[in-house]
Amino acid sequence: MQHVRKSTFKVLFYLKKNAPKKNGKVAIMGRITIDGKQAQFSTKQEVLPDKWDLRFGRVSGKADEALRINQRLEEMRTRLQLLYDELMKRDGFVTSERLKNNFLGLDTAQETLLGLYDKFNQEMFKMVEKGTRVLGTYKKYRIVYNHLVRFIPKQYNRKDIPLRELTEDFINDFDTYLRIEVGIVHNTVWTYMLPLKKVVAMAVDKELIYKNPFRHYHITEEESDRGYLLKEEVEKLIAYEPKGRCLTLTRDLFVFSCLTGFAFIDIQNLRKSHLQSFFDGNLWLSKRRQKTDTLSNVRLIDAALNIIKKYEGKGKEDFLFPKICNACCNKHIKTIMADCGIVKHKPISFHWARHTFGTLFLTEGIPLESVSKMMGHKDLRTTQIYAKITNERVSRDMDMIIHKFDRFTEMTMSI
Repeated sequence: MQHVRKSTFKVLFYLKKNAPKKNGKVAIMGRITIDGKQAQFSTKQEVLPDKWDLRFGRVSGKADEALRINQRLEEMRTRLQLLYDELMKRDGFVTSERLKNNFLGLDTAQETLLGLYDKFNQEMFKMVEKGTRVLGTYKKYRIVYNHLVRFIPKQYNRKDIPLRELTEDFINDFDTYLRIEVGIVHNTVWTYMLPLKKVVAMAVDKELIYKNPFRHYHITEEESDRGYLLKEEVEKLIAYEPKGRCLTLTRDLFVFSCLTGFAFIDIQNLRKSHLQSFFDGNLWLSKRRQKTDTLSNVRLIDAALNIIKKYEGKGKEDFLFPKICNACCNKHIKTIMADCGIVKHKPISFHWARHTFGTLFLTEGIPLESVSKMMGHKDLRTTQIYAKITNERVSRDMDMIIHKFDRFTEMTMSI
């Protein structure tokens, strides 16, 4: 629960005696004081100085003019109090200057959600150009931005929304919009809410808003069936003889990922400097994952080393492998899998190789913690998904041979 800081609030009316008008009257000014800081404004009212009650900050007497001015001043005081309470309730914070601007209708230069989001996207694109962020992440942020561009007019009948109007209802409505109107599945909604959450968190950090509308919104990724290849299927790939340079490179990079756990973007960015000899005298790959900036240290088995040696000197500059686009790779993978007779319940993409590494090495007895460290997972629970997959395979394998122990079952019944 967010702590709302209490503040001292006071409204005072006084005369601007240093600027009398020709009729002898002087302007009545208003002064807002919050936590010792003041902001002045004109009430657009005037009075003769001798008619002003300094003690009570109002016009003395019961004349019609006095009653009219005092009523206006009291209305201003009441409105200021209501505005103050509203801002404190909504944002948990208010300054004298901000309250004055709200009162006078000058608080129009509000930062908007799409405006801030667009600035964030521009900064991210600069990072993509510098190579510090991947293009795929930028594209995901753009997709979410475009969904918001369509959602806000549909839900609120306007092109954009001020950050101060972001509420929990807005977040929940956008979640519902993605699921119902757009037809997006749960895990994609989870993926799309992360960029919006990041932009809102930035607004909170900059004190553009004081209550995070995400504070009661909870969504987690649901476990999904992660596609992977069996050990014998990887052996089929290695034995496969591709026709053409692109098919060969795709097969080799896919197998390399199966043996190291590195994602496509990380393999494409592998340089000779990432090859390191560690304490044990073996050769390791040490590189931070582009997606999470988490360090992955993988000891290279001989099969992976053979693939590196095959492409020695063929990559530009000091890259370990030649460049190829991800879309081309996934297209070639379909051809390769068909040629090898590897058929799965859903299309095989390059990322299956990383999943294959996780299941393959867990199946062969590598501890969960070690596989998690090699894969660069921030959370061990992510790696546990692969452990669940291998346990399911053990169960299926047991189903295939359990009938061979029927005799044992019969004999033990009489023990």
